[in-house]
Amino acid sequence: MSKAIQKGGGGHVSPFERIRRTNEAGGEFWSSRDFAAVLEYGDYRNFEAVIEKAKLACFNSGHRVEDHFVDVTEMIEIGKGGQRAVTTVFMSRYACYLAIQNADPRKEIVALGQTYFAVQTRRQELADLRLGDERRLLLREEMRQHNAQLADAAKGAGVTEPKDYAIFQNHGYMGLYGGMTAEDIHRHKALKKSQKILDHMGSTELAANLFRATQTEEKLRRENVRGKTAANRTHHEVGAKVRQTIKELGGTMPEDLPRTESIKKLETRKRKQIGRRKKRE
Repeated sequence: MSKAIQKGGGGHVSPFERIRRTNEAGGEFWSSRDFAAVLEYGDYRNFEAVIEKAKLACFNSGHRVEDHFVDVTEMIEIGKGGQRAVTTVFMSRYACYLAIQNADPRKEIVALGQTYFAVQTRRQELADLRLGDERRLLLREEMRQHNAQLADAAKGAGVTEPKDYAIFQNHGYMGLYGGMTAEDIHRHKALKKSQKILDHMGSTELAANLFRATQTEEKLRRENVRGKTAANRTHHEVGAKVRQTIKELGGTMPEDLPRTESIKKLETRKRKQIGRRKKRE
């Protein structure tokens, strides 16, 4: 979260909305000192204990504490126009939710805040889920298109028979998945025989495979690769390079990413939503 402070609008009904701030990118956050004042903590030092409990809860839930709690120094006004530097924590909406769960429950404003942030956090989760579904649908469609282009590039390199193309694809998977073939991945992800690997990949895994496919296609064409052996080697090298990049960035290896709901179910839900919207129009 940025340290830039821009006060949120004061027309909101909720006192928690009135103290909400936004940074230059439009991201929202709250100042722990504003938050403590709304929760009627006369002595900020008492609220610092609440913050520490919230940070622990954040850590235990598997989230990065620094993504939700940012320690900063703020200047506050004191008497006669003077200013004094104080330490403050800028908190995300999720951090506020955790903080208010650890605040004094005897205060009426705390009870109201718990309801407010529980509802708002759930709304944000649903919005993020919808956004994630849209991204996954887009990536899966791009994967279909680029796989067709990759097949064309492979054909130009001499991979013409279906069995040879299956071997070519396996070389790409083996590079990206640390030696695992498509069959190995299928078994590792506990997929049924009729289920396709790509249909059960999340956005992160799809993005890695999309990068593998696009870069292999470009390399085959750019370097005018010829011969099945050379094409297979190229696909494996690109897959391995993508895997190495993921490792260097500290990411999760693709074989360790969880399988997801079938993309076909998402596509069906989207078609129904579009149909309902058209009926309303």
